Amino acid sequence: MYSFMGGGLFCAGVGNILLIVSTATDYWMQYRQSNNYMHQGLWRYCMPGKCFPHNDSIAHLDATRALMILSLLACFIGIIIGIMAFIHYSSFDRFDKTFAAGILFFISCLLVFLAMSVYTGVTMNYYGKRYGNWRFSWSYIIGWVSVVLTFFSGIFYLCAYRMHECPRSSNSH
Repeated sequence: MYSFMGGGLFCAGVGNILLIVSTATDYWMQYRQSNNYMHQGLWRYCMPGKCFPHNDSIAHLDATRALMILSLLACFIGIIIGIMAFIHYSSFDRFDKTFAAGILFFISCLLVFLAMSVYTGVTMNYYGKRYGNWRFSWSYIIGWVSVVLTFFSGIFYLCAYRMHECPRSSNSH
């Protein structure tokens, strides 16, 4: 049980760090315009030597930002509850902390998956038809990696919950 929770905490910790880096950095997409490489993230777009904030309220960026921030919060709260379960913190005995952490990690996974899907769909539809020389970049890629890590965090914690709730009986037939 503790190995599952330890693996879940490790995946969740790394996943949360990657969520922070992905959300905060400006390399979701790179493109070339007038022989200059430019890049953009959720908060700013950058030309050679200068970055500018996204001043317009662009719906897909707003949705992606909101979903990424909610995912960060769910993962962070899941980590706190997961640590409480790991050290057998006795407050809040009305609910199983292992199960709650697993569900929060799945919620975080779902939210970041939705954020990445919204960004992918709109970007492919808009830039794919208008510009030929663009590509997704490393901030975008680590966003997808965090989807996988938060998913496995949820799996590990629900396996730990399952082992705790249904221990094997010593009277095997």
